[in-house]
Formats: sequence, C-alpha cells, structure tokens
Amino acid sequence: MRSGKELILATKTYTQEFRTKSWLETLFTLLLITITLTSTFLVTFWPLKAVLCIICGLLYVRMFVIYHDYQHHAILQKSKLAEGIMTLFGIFILAPKNIWKRSHDHHHAHNSKLTMTGIGSYPTISKSRFLSLSKKEQFVYLANRHPLTILFGYLTLFIYWLNVKSFIQSPKKHIDSLISLIFHFGTAFLVYYYFGFAILLSSWIFPFFLAFAIGSYLFYSQHNFPEASFKESQDWSYTGAALDSTSLLKTNFLMEWFTGNIGYHHVHHLNSRIPFYRLKETMAAMPELQNVKTTSFSPIDIYNCLVLKVWDNETGKMIGFKDL
Repeated sequence: MRSGKELILATKTYTQEFRTKSWLETLFTLLLITITLTSTFLVTFWPLKAVLCIICGLLYVRMFVIYHDYQHHAILQKSKLAEGIMTLFGIFILAPKNIWKRSHDHHHAHNSKLTMTGIGSYPTISKSRFLSLSKKEQFVYLANRHPLTILFGYLTLFIYWLNVKSFIQSPKKHIDSLISLIFHFGTAFLVYYYFGFAILLSSWIFPFFLAFAIGSYLFYSQHNFPEASFKESQDWSYTGAALDSTSLLKTNFLMEWFTGNIGYHHVHHLNSRIPFYRLKETMAAMPELQNVKTTSFSPIDIYNCLVLKVWDNETGKMIGFKDL
C-alpha cells in the first residue's frame, strides 16, 4: 500500500482534464441556473415555484464546486472565457476569487491542524487549551462552531466573513469583495422594487440561503466528524490530513450530482488538481483510498457532527460540550 509522496504521485494520472467535458459540465450547469432562476420569477403557482427555488439553490452548490475546481487549477486553465465566467460567478455567489482562493489554499495546507484562527475553516482546539481560555474567548470559539452559524452561513460566512470582514481588513486586496456586496444587495433592492418582498424572499434570498447552508455544512462535516483526527503542527502531514481527517460523504446519486462529487473529499484533499468528475474514478482505481471514514446527510450523522466541539488528546477523538 502506497503512502506519502508515492501515493500523491500515483494520483497524477487522474489530474488530466477532459476539456470538452469541463466546458459541457460548466455551461450546462449555468444554463440550468439561468432557466430555474428565471422561472422562479415567472411561475405564479407557488408549489412549483418552491420546487424551482430549491432546485436553483442546489444548482448554486454544484456551480460553486465547479468554480472551486477552477480556482484549484483543476479545470479550464489558460482560457480567458473561463476566467471571465468564473470571476463573475465568484462575485455573484459572494465568494470573490481573491479571498476565496487565499483562504481555501490555507485550508488545504492546514486542514486538521489544531488552531484557534480557523482561516478557511472552522477553528478546532484541544480540550486543555479550551479550558484555559477566558469566558469571552470560549464563547467566540463555540459561536464559530455553532449549528446556527452553519445554518445561517449566508450571513455569517459568505456575507460577513468572506466579504465584509475581508474588505475591512484589506480594502485594496479585496476590492472584489466590495463589488460582490454591492452587486448582491443592489440586485436584491431591484428585485424588491420591481417584484415585491415575497419574490425577493423566494427567488433571490431563499436559493442563496439554501446553497450556503448546504455548503457551510459540507465544509464543516467533511472535516468535523466523530472519527476525524486532529494534530498539532509538528505532528501533521498532508496525506495524513487527507486520509485520516477528511471524510467520504455517502449520498444518493442525485445529491452526488448536485454537490459535484465533493463528497469524495478525501480524494480531493489528497490531490486538488483532480477534476471533480474524476474523483469517483480515482477512488475506485486506488485501494488506498477505499477504506476511509464516512459521514452522510442522515439526521443521526448530522447530529453527531454538529455536537463536536474540541479535540480530546486523552481519548484521541473529538468530543461534545457535555464531555467538557
């Protein structure tokens, strides 16, 4: 069984992009978004409108994964058209490329390290360190990992963290965050002005809310699950973080499509240059990637992930608030 650099090198075969497929996946997803988003404004039968709004939100998730792959240089590189499309989509989806790429690259380089900062991820610290914090620091830490923070990722992670906070901290570096906020709230105002509050909620706010709630939970649960392992910096390794601290999200075919195969997250973390449509193929071809830790969208698994708060060095596992 291969490990370390040998294992990473073995995945290089699957980093080859099929350019036509990348374009078809991207353009087809954008076409479906255009159709469903437009339909949410035009359809007056509310049950059908509700279904269209849900589908629209799920399509946002899929296109975000495609955008995420582009930022990893896995697909559509050296294309001016793709660069334009992805730049505009990043602004549309409240994840402009400057802050998204910087924070997400940091996440890949530090996933499963015990840290209070949580740059590009959720903060995770040891039980002993948590108990040494002041009450205010404990509150902030727990708030960052709270289920409501994840559920309202639209406000907490995407509007505030990726845009408001990044622009305030570095205006020149993150001007695209300001542009994203102006576009988002400017469009929301126009929708409200011309179509009314009900359409603003259903056709504009709800699809974003759903997409960001799912995305925030995906990002959380695939690194914060009962069997996840966390290390101090000196004990950390890249392949160890991918295989021991990143989950395989088991889901049905439909959700696998809507989430762009990001459930094969351990494969993605082992080599982020593998296109999203080849992650499943890579796992099937490499025995080292098949005996992995899993989670799912089942209510029990969701609960078991959300209750986790800190890493306990004594037991070698994540524990919940009651165990503190």
